[in-house]
Amino acid sequence: QVQLVESGGGLVQPGGSLRLSCAASGLSFSEYVLTWFRQAPGRERELVAHIGTALDATSYAASVQGRFTISRDNARNTVYLQMSSLRPEDTAQYYCNAVHLLNNRITYWGQGTQVTVSS
Repeated sequence: QVQLVESGGGLVQPGGSLRLSCAASGLSFSEYVLTWFRQAPGRERELVAHIGTALDATSYAASVQGRFTISRDNARNTVYLQMSSLRPEDTAQYYCNAVHLLNNRITYWGQGTQVTVSS
């Protein structure tokens, strides 16, 4: 059974930092492309950051470029999202997604972790 479990969310003041983690089990982690998405109330889910199977293949939404860093540890089956200089508009439920490199119909989602940026 495949599971993706996010953690690390919480309440943080503007300008603060958080590190999200997404621990995967039940899959060959290194074969999956990993993406962090977020969804704020009343808004559509949006892509935040993406990392390919090559560890340096990353991309970011323009709104988080330079503030967020995605990384993966294949030995720990975990993907991270380091978030700094957080803004109130970063408030959302954050989800991790895994898509198989060779078959994009094989995809899994975590249950999400809430990030709230507020003073």
